[in-house]
Amino acid sequence: MNNIRDFLTFSAPIPVDGRHRAEELRRQQTTQAKGEQVYLNTLSVSFVNYYLCCMGFETDLNKSDSWNLIQQTLMDIADLSLKNLGLLECRPVLSDAQFVYVPPEVQSNRIGYVAVQINKSFREATLLGFVKQVQTDLLPINQLQPLDNLLEYLEELSQFQVAEIADNSLDCNHNLVNLKQWLENIFEAEWQEIETLLGTQGVNPAWSLRSSNGAFLSRGKLIYLGKLLSERAVVLVVTLPPDNEQEIHIIVELHPTNGQEYLPPNLHLMVLDFEGVSVMEAQTRSSNKNIQLEFSCEVGERFSVKLVLGDISITENFVIC
Repeated sequence: MNNIRDFLTFSAPIPVDGRHRAEELRRQQTTQAKGEQVYLNTLSVSFVNYYLCCMGFETDLNKSDSWNLIQQTLMDIADLSLKNLGLLECRPVLSDAQFVYVPPEVQSNRIGYVAVQINKSFREATLLGFVKQVQTDLLPINQLQPLDNLLEYLEELSQFQVAEIADNSLDCNHNLVNLKQWLENIFEAEWQEIETLLGTQGVNPAWSLRSSNGAFLSRGKLIYLGKLLSERAVVLVVTLPPDNEQEIHIIVELHPTNGQEYLPPNLHLMVLDFEGVSVMEAQTRSSNKNIQLEFSCEVGERFSVKLVLGDISITENFVIC
């Protein structure tokens, strides 16, 4: 297909608020040339935003660098942020242009490039087509793909994103430790009895008392502080009462493995809420034999326990349901 007129384009007035924003940004530039560049870029982004919203895609102008005065001043940029998809570059061209100029600074980190022809009145525009990638500053207009391909491409990206979110959700649920099952004596294989991990010499006498009188239930997991099994490890212990109450008291502790006397210094133990926000934290010094945090959770709540040592980070996810 050699002629841009051989396939479908889209023409319409540029939204009034987009024209106002373009004029506002243009006035704040120090040179006329830069002002004209920013003006055309902003008109293009506004027009593509209008078109994609009409087509049912979610956009976010406020997350687009092109809507930011400082970014527009520093770069030749015309990006539009599409929710959960990425940045779409909206390059302006004038009437009868044969090429689309794509600055080197925007030739990466984009999901695609759309050519927007601005008419002489600067009040109307036409979407000429798009490409997924560019490798040149001057893209021939006759190499653009039709708009139908753009919509199909964005729909594919959207479906892929939905599938990825679903996969992540399944992974998250799969990795959840259900503490309610512990109360029914159902334990994940990696969560073992304390004596197995620490040996009888390393067991806190309070654990033996808890176990014998049925006041508390404890399990531990070996956590490797690195990617290799040969690297140092610690034991994460979670303790809870056997009562099936609406609010459950929980203790999380860190202990050195059998044969080690102290925990590594500067090891952080954090409890995160269901949004991943740290709500409490403890940190080891040079000679800590253990550290612990105590808190309460209601039935149905999720929380995470996070260990951080330098650039090593390990998170364990829990739910009570």
